[in-house]
Amino acid sequence: MCRIYPGHGAHLTKRGRQVRRAQIALVPAVLLSAAAGSPLLAQPPAATPITVAETATQVPDAYKLNMLIRTTLIALSQANQTGNYSVLRDLGTPQFQASNTDARLGEIFATLRNRGIDFSPILFFDPKLVRPAALQPNGMLRMTGYIDTRPERVLFDMGFEHINNQWRLSAIIVDMQTPPAAAAQAPKAAAKEKVKAPPAKSPQAGTTPAKGKAPAN
Repeated sequence: MCRIYPGHGAHLTKRGRQVRRAQIALVPAVLLSAAAGSPLLAQPPAATPITVAETATQVPDAYKLNMLIRTTLIALSQANQTGNYSVLRDLGTPQFQASNTDARLGEIFATLRNRGIDFSPILFFDPKLVRPAALQPNGMLRMTGYIDTRPERVLFDMGFEHINNQWRLSAIIVDMQTPPAAAAQAPKAAAKEKVKAPPAKSPQAGTTPAKGKAPAN
């Protein structure tokens, strides 16, 4: 199981078997609209339009945004650890719940679950947004960003709807990615560690290799 620990360099350590690096799928410019085939996607089918019961007039403050991201990732982590996705599903909008059974969520997040990653220590890190949180034309709150853990970042793209005075999860993509700087440095480090053995010297023509003493003249 991998755990994300705070501390110098915020290293993501692993124990047990070697964890494969997951290939990151870039999130689309329009929330989740181009990611229908992503294995880490939970959202209503494209044929079902997203409706918002209450249209929020403004983006929540930084504290609320931070808590929405953290609590959602922790709920996902616990679901992956236990195999029970009912709590994560209950955090969603009625449409999200209708479109995603517990079993379907288990299938969607099977890749992360099989890697045994525990997101719990992300509580020690501040999420970083790649663009300001914004309300979409249909009232959906979108947040796209990452949590800068090592050796892999936790990437997220989340959508929330304002229902009964609460922000409810309506769409989510989560994945892992090696930071660009670390990925660029890895080949250089490997090259430094590689040591070339000196070429073996061939015996001169017409001579016999020494066996404890020089050959007699």
